Amino acid sequence: MKNSIKAIEIKAFGGPENMQLVDKPLPVPGPGEVRVRLRAIGVNLIDTYHRTGLYPIPLPSGLGVEGAGEVEAVGDGIDLPVGARVAMTMALGAYAEAIILPAAALITLPDAVSFEQAAAILLKGMTVDYLFHDTFPLTGGETVLFHAAAGGVGLIACQWARHIGVNLVGTASTDEKCALAETHGAQICVLSGAQNLPEKLKALAPEGGFPVVYDSVGKDTYRLGLEVLAPLGTFASFGNASGAIEAVAPQDLAAHGSLNFTRPTLATYMAKPGWLQQSSAKVLQLVEDGVLSVEINQRYRLAEAQRVHEDLEARATTGCSIITP
Repeated sequence: MKNSIKAIEIKAFGGPENMQLVDKPLPVPGPGEVRVRLRAIGVNLIDTYHRTGLYPIPLPSGLGVEGAGEVEAVGDGIDLPVGARVAMTMALGAYAEAIILPAAALITLPDAVSFEQAAAILLKGMTVDYLFHDTFPLTGGETVLFHAAAGGVGLIACQWARHIGVNLVGTASTDEKCALAETHGAQICVLSGAQNLPEKLKALAPEGGFPVVYDSVGKDTYRLGLEVLAPLGTFASFGNASGAIEAVAPQDLAAHGSLNFTRPTLATYMAKPGWLQQSSAKVLQLVEDGVLSVEINQRYRLAEAQRVHEDLEARATTGCSIITP
């Protein structure tokens, strides 16, 4: 076994060019820790937020928060066997050949779910879980608006909405992306650059407007969301693909009908005792049952990490992307 690993590291916040492939000593697990040899690495927009400093992290730092692989070594007090198939999410430093994590942060994989499937879906699937069942609980029959419906989170949301009987109206930037969203379960998808977009969306909403808008786009869609929400509706902001929302003015929420604004994060829900294991088990079971298919449309090598971020930020991807160490 080599005594070093390759990993992506940044020393300063900035563009994709700041990401460097470096050699690092093979990490040794301490008490309560496990070393996982990664076989597939998930790619998420939060990775770009960490890289740019939108979500500040201590520097120098690794990047990437999601992956799947095999237990390679364990520290004292751990009875997890070497060779066990596991996955992790919100684990900074996953753009690497191996990673050290607390054993409690690992998710055991069923045999029917591959490393690639787990690395591609867990963070995104758990995001949809909290959006649909915690942030604004859906029971079936609702008509909701979901921006970026052909992205990684969006395609999972389309499928999950169909499964629970929710009518999901999506937006996407191209006809091809809209067709993809509709194939995966969106009731209808509207071009995000369409003329008279607010009017088109209002015509698809229930009388009075949507009860909830799920928005990962941010700056470009915030005002639109306020316009199409029903009185007492909820704006659920969970991403900033177009840039951060500059300001949320209480008077604007009042003027559009006593709206609620929330900015949930997966990390907050994961901090709740038992939530990580419950949510991940739910997502993996839906994959096993064929309810959620994992649309892996882009694959990269670890040395291509800069291009991964370029493609993400250009909105040139659909579904999920993964990196192979």
